[in-house]
Amino acid sequence: MALYTNSASFTAATTAYTATNEVTGTGYTAGGNDLAISSGSPNLTSTTAWTDFADETWSTSTISLARGAMIYNSTPSSGTNPAVVILDFGSDKSSSAGDFTVVMPTNDSTNAIIRIA
Repeated sequence: MALYTNSASFTAATTAYTATNEVTGTGYTAGGNDLAISSGSPNLTSTTAWTDFADETWSTSTISLARGAMIYNSTPSSGTNPAVVILDFGSDKSSSAGDFTVVMPTNDSTNAIIRIA
């Protein structure tokens, strides 16, 4: 998951990771962090498949004006780092020599970060 400033502009045409308008700061490395799949994921009910990830934290970081994030595949055979999900935090978020944490929603068929019905 990579973090982006409020200058980032993502649309339905956004198909891959980009470093353009990615946040910078102490404790943050370009490309972001690898996500860990939540325990019990992926899941399937009769009509919905879903997966979720553990909350992601950049410890002891100073990150300013993070407006959103991109979850992307950093290991495809094509090498293009395809985008999976674009997140908008709703407002700018920051940390100052502290933890910057992205809290994932509940891991169930109506709330998980990725759901296919």
